[in-house]
Amino acid sequence: MASKPPAGDPVQDAPQVAEPLHAAAGLPAVGYTLKIAQQQMGVRRTARTLLKVNQKDGFDCPGCAWPEGDHRHTAEFCENGAKAVAEEATLRRVTPDFFARHSLADLASRSGYWLGQQGRITQPMFLPEGADRYEAVGWERAFEIIAEELTALSSPDEALFYTSGRTSNEAAFLLQLFAREFGTNNLPDCSNMCHESSGSALTETIGIGKGSVSLEDLHQADLIIVAGQNPGTNHPRMLSALEKAKAAGARIMSVNPLPEAGMERFKNPQTPLGMIKGVALNDLFLQIRIGGDQALFRLLNKLVLQTQGAVDEEFVREHTHGYEEFAAAARAADWDETLAATGLDRAAIERALAMVLESKRTVVCWAMGLTQHKHSVATIREVVNFLLLRGNIGRPGAGVCPVRGHSNVQGDRTMGIFERPAPAFLDALEREFGFAPPRHHGFDVVRSIRALRDGEAKVFFAMGGNFVGATPDTEVTEAAVRRARLTVHVSTKLNRSHAVTGARALILPTLGRTDKDVQAGGRQVVTVEDSMGMVHASRGNLAPASPHLLSEPAIVARLARAVLGPESLTPWEEFEKDYGTIRDRIARVVPGFEDFNTKIARPGGFTLPHAPRDERRFPTATGKANFTAAPIEYPKVPAGRLLLQTLRSHDQYNTTIYGLDDRYRGIKGGRRVVLVNPDDAAELGLGDGSYTDLVSEWKDGVERRAAGFRVVHYPTARGCAAAYYPETNVLVPLDSTADTSNTPASKSVVVRFEQAG
Repeated sequence: MASKPPAGDPVQDAPQVAEPLHAAAGLPAVGYTLKIAQQQMGVRRTARTLLKVNQKDGFDCPGCAWPEGDHRHTAEFCENGAKAVAEEATLRRVTPDFFARHSLADLASRSGYWLGQQGRITQPMFLPEGADRYEAVGWERAFEIIAEELTALSSPDEALFYTSGRTSNEAAFLLQLFAREFGTNNLPDCSNMCHESSGSALTETIGIGKGSVSLEDLHQADLIIVAGQNPGTNHPRMLSALEKAKAAGARIMSVNPLPEAGMERFKNPQTPLGMIKGVALNDLFLQIRIGGDQALFRLLNKLVLQTQGAVDEEFVREHTHGYEEFAAAARAADWDETLAATGLDRAAIERALAMVLESKRTVVCWAMGLTQHKHSVATIREVVNFLLLRGNIGRPGAGVCPVRGHSNVQGDRTMGIFERPAPAFLDALEREFGFAPPRHHGFDVVRSIRALRDGEAKVFFAMGGNFVGATPDTEVTEAAVRRARLTVHVSTKLNRSHAVTGARALILPTLGRTDKDVQAGGRQVVTVEDSMGMVHASRGNLAPASPHLLSEPAIVARLARAVLGPESLTPWEEFEKDYGTIRDRIARVVPGFEDFNTKIARPGGFTLPHAPRDERRFPTATGKANFTAAPIEYPKVPAGRLLLQTLRSHDQYNTTIYGLDDRYRGIKGGRRVVLVNPDDAAELGLGDGSYTDLVSEWKDGVERRAAGFRVVHYPTARGCAAAYYPETNVLVPLDSTADTSNTPASKSVVVRFEQAG
């Protein structure tokens, strides 16, 4: 039987700390998965639901974007995927009575964990101006309220339309279509905060802002470098792919400031031997200082250039541009500077070089550890340089692999959720729908917060996500959001963003991935795109949590009709009835989606074209893959300070908190902990178990403080510290962002430690 939600917030004053683990998954993961699933769903619903996760006739996991192979296990999910499903398919409900009992101030005082544990929202809710709590509202009136505010704006650019990576392709396409017909390109999305740096670097260098590898490429690789990524927690099913590659002879190099259990040893719960013994994944662990990756890859490039016969000269000659300038910069790389930037010793880098030179097929995977620094775009460009040197793009077993963190974040961008759309996309939209979309660029996430803060934006509409919880500079962001005339959230469950509102606010409850979607045209399917460019159908199998829910496409279609009125020639009502009609339009607007409905009818879906991978054709400004040459950057930290990275716990998915433990790191019963190297702690006088305030330092001189963190002595890289977000987002300055991509620099926060008050 499913359990009831917690009545009160758990006390987190004294987290327990044990030694970190050195293996991931195995029996403990199975046990914890079943425990969480039973608490949320009960036994029968657990079996009915989990056996449909990531199956060809089932629904796509609402967690990460890691792809599935053609062969599917009966249990094609990981521990954290099961948690995501259980939270969505929960039997707990948030009804209007709940909102009557809890004022807005009460909700704002609660933790994100408590809010999320309350269950699925069952009816649209409205917070009138001046009211102290939400009240139930009908759908028609809800859309009228949004239309009132939008049509009263001085300019369409005073509205912001934010998208979470959970949003389906169909809903994302409709949302950008509505926003552009309304008259704005203000389409910030969660990618602005994570892999925007990857997209910026890859578009410039190889001509497409996506990874170039498939699962089969990983399985065929000689060397896989996993940089700035923790697969054991953030993409656990990736460990199975690494295990398979290892069995085929691949070697694996991990580059990370923290040792991670999943990269040390993976105990595959799909096999008896895996459960008992597992397999060591790392062949080499480079414990790099935060932000030292560009310097590392630059020096490796220098050493490759110095090695006779190591450069793929034919590939460089036929397929690349800018080699001479790049090579001059690489040859200038300095050993002493690299050792200072990385914290590595010479012998470790030489071992890495030997592995690189022995590999004929190399894949580099990365995540937020590379993308959330001031110099992130330059770092990823250097990774591309590294691969181009030896011809490791556009051949089997090799390529770039940015690992996306949310199940359809890549698909949303493909569908046009972007504040800086390509002219060709807007041209296609105009031909198909007969209106002239705006051509000027809109606001990304950081610029949206500034616009709200400065009174330039007045309506904020979010398709999923937890905007307030995910964004930087918490106090600035919350004050900015509260200046809005109206905030609207399309949601399945409660989060912090529902408690930080504009003058008026709406919560619009929607179907989740696990829910059956039946419209006037019959039962519907939606589609998603995974991290490797595979597009496939997703079909929920559970009765919706409430008869009052609308699907995301239905919400957008009805909103568009309410705002645009009969003057709009777009068939919004038809789109709501039958999502196949949306896909027909996508097929005529978005390259690669021709015969969309036919393709997704095939079990497993289809792979989008990728010119660099498929034909070694690089659609860049030069028509070739571009080498680049940027100055070496790495964070400089004053004496008595450490460099903090924000990260997830194992009981967490983005800002969704499943529990208060971080099993692999030995943390139990609390999240306000800071991981500090014991030698750094000794120099700073930080005893293990002592409490401290974290105060970030940045050039604006503003004091940003996260109070009351327990110090945990932990084997981090020297000079580095780590703590969980969203609790530490308050420390990240709004204007501290990556060059070019404008992604918040959440992995490069200079902090000092002050005695807790």
